[in-house]
Amino acid sequence: MPTVHPSQLSSTQEITMKIGIIGSGVVAQSLAAGFLKNGHQVTLGTSAPAKLADWQASNPKAQVASASDAAAFGELIVLAVKGHAAIAAVKAAGVKNFEGKTVIDTNNPIADKPPVDGVLQFFTSGSDSLLEQLQREYPGVKFVKAFNSVGSAFMVDPQFRNGPPTMFICGNDTGAKATVSGIAQSFGWDVADMGTAVAARAIEPLCMLWCIPGLARNEWTHAFKLLKL
Repeated sequence: MPTVHPSQLSSTQEITMKIGIIGSGVVAQSLAAGFLKNGHQVTLGTSAPAKLADWQASNPKAQVASASDAAAFGELIVLAVKGHAAIAAVKAAGVKNFEGKTVIDTNNPIADKPPVDGVLQFFTSGSDSLLEQLQREYPGVKFVKAFNSVGSAFMVDPQFRNGPPTMFICGNDTGAKATVSGIAQSFGWDVADMGTAVAARAIEPLCMLWCIPGLARNEWTHAFKLLKL
C-alpha cells in the first residue's frame, strides 16, 4: 500500500500513513496499537523511552524516538499528553514539524485539583477550550478534537451491545476533520462532526461526564452514542 498525505484519506480507502504520536501514556499506547493494527507506520515521541520498553517489545513494528523526531516523521500527528502540557509539548517538539499537518488533540484541560462529587475540575472556562487555546497559539496547525471522551481501553474496536458508539469531533479545517473521521471509522466508531473549534467547549466536558460513573462507582465500561430519528 502506498504512503500518501493524510488529506487523501477517506473512510472507504485503505491507505498507509506515517503517524507521529506525542506522548507515552495509555492513550498514546492504545492509539498507536490501533494505527499499527490498521497497517500504518507509527513513531512514538517521548522524553522517557524507558517507559515504552515493554510496549515496544509487544509492538516491534513501532518506533520510539524523541518528540521532535516523531512530529517530523508524522504525516499526521496525535497529541496525547496531559492537558496542561499540551501547548508546551508542541513547542518542545518543534512547531515547524506541526505546520500544515492534521493534529488529533486527544487532551482534556483537567486541573491539578481533586474531583468534586465525582466531577473533574478543568482549568478552562465555559467560554474557552483547550483546543481553541492550541489553535490560537499555533494557527498554522490543523487541530481536530477527538478521542477525548472515552477510556483508552475502548478507543480502538469498541464493542458495546447497542452498536458502535459516537466519536464527537470538531475543528476549523474541513479536510483535517474528514481525515480524522476516516480514522475513527476505521477504528470502529460512528462520527459526529460538531463544527468548528468552538464546539470543543462542549466536547471537552464530555470527559467529565464519562468519568463520573468511574470516579463515583468504579464503573468505566461505557461510551456515548448520538441517537437520531
